[in-house]
Amino acid sequence: ITLVGGTMFLMWLGEQITSRGIGNGISLIIFVGIIAELPAALAQFLTQGRTGALSPGVIIGIMVMMVAVIAFVVFMERALRKIHIQYPKRQVGMKIYGGESSNLPVKINPSGVIPPIFASSLLLLPATVTSFTGQSADATGWLAYVAAYMGRGQPLHLVVMAVLIVFFTYFYTANVAFKSDDVADNLKRQGGFIPGIRPGQKTVEYLDYVVTRILVLGSAYLAAVCLLPEILITRLSIPFYFGGTSLLIVVSVTMDTITQVQSHMLAHQYEGLIEKSRLRSKGRGSKPRR
Repeated sequence: ITLVGGTMFLMWLGEQITSRGIGNGISLIIFVGIIAELPAALAQFLTQGRTGALSPGVIIGIMVMMVAVIAFVVFMERALRKIHIQYPKRQVGMKIYGGESSNLPVKINPSGVIPPIFASSLLLLPATVTSFTGQSADATGWLAYVAAYMGRGQPLHLVVMAVLIVFFTYFYTANVAFKSDDVADNLKRQGGFIPGIRPGQKTVEYLDYVVTRILVLGSAYLAAVCLLPEILITRLSIPFYFGGTSLLIVVSVTMDTITQVQSHMLAHQYEGLIEKSRLRSKGRGSKPRR
């Protein structure tokens, strides 16, 4: 009851944040929860360097790696594959309209952070069921056996996590994030077409072909970013969790919030310009006639 009630309250709070134009409320709540843990993790990391548990070279290497990984995530989240769209010319009276061209942007990672969240949730299922049934990690039951081999950092855990991320990337993109049928229908209604591709089913097949090739890179990128913290913690004994779903959420929410702030600033500037133009027009209209 407490868990469901708290979740419902957080969802309501997130909707209130979203309705007031601050940003995606649920994502901001998750973002704040992740950021709140960073100072303690950083302090623990520096303390281990001060006590000699980590050498200065390792600390510098980790700092450089953190900057490089964040820059890589930002680059991949902003990366697009632009599909050229052409609109036919049409004549109305003595004027010719249309004949314009535009681009259909397709992100390298259309599914966002959903695949890692789904994959990590499924991987936590054996350990969760084991804790509910009261079996310890040293128990001989088959559930405890599976939980031990699927533990964090185990080779089977890494392989299954990579496979699940790739699967959910394709599944979520095809069914939710980018539906080729809907995109082709919208292009057909607007009179647009891809040069060299017939509208209708041929356009759907071409879009599926392009998206499938893009997702090879997108799913590999997601898997690499999500497997990085597991390898660092278990193999190199890094004392904090860096990367994975947390890093993706922090970067994507930060970029989305910056974009929304910029759009609000532009809208505010446009509103000011429109109001000034109205005042000027009223001032001109109120001049007495001679």
